[in-house]
Amino acid sequence: LTESVEFFREIVTGPFEKFTQVTTILPLTGQQYSEKVSENCVAIWKSIGIYTDAEAKAIEKFLEVFKDQNFPPGASILFTQSPNGSLTISFSKDASIPEAGNVVIENKLLSEAVLESIIGKHGVSPEARQSVAARLSELLKYSCHN
Repeated sequence: LTESVEFFREIVTGPFEKFTQVTTILPLTGQQYSEKVSENCVAIWKSIGIYTDAEAKAIEKFLEVFKDQNFPPGASILFTQSPNGSLTISFSKDASIPEAGNVVIENKLLSEAVLESIIGKHGVSPEARQSVAARLSELLKYSCHN
């Protein structure tokens, strides 16, 4: 499953809620993180002709949310992608998960692109991709035997 582009595309675009926790190993500024994610999103959207004013506004909001954030080692960025296309972003300086998000951005393409940037074929976390594949494979085996 780890090598299946289609499998991960189904996860990214599937009509169900997804929760992702990105924990920093090295210090990182919010600006560094958001600019890299934004650059990749915009480049992909432009290359396939789907970059519109709505996406430009969503990227502006995404950059703004991260502007004043700093992530020491062990801090987390938490994303919740809802089936309706909204992206909820929250931050944690320790291992806790906040009760409420810091901001919600209503843009399905951005919501999907953020998850794609983490577990997609060229995502920043091959380990996360491997973990998702292994866990879902075990879950599918278990459900087939019960």
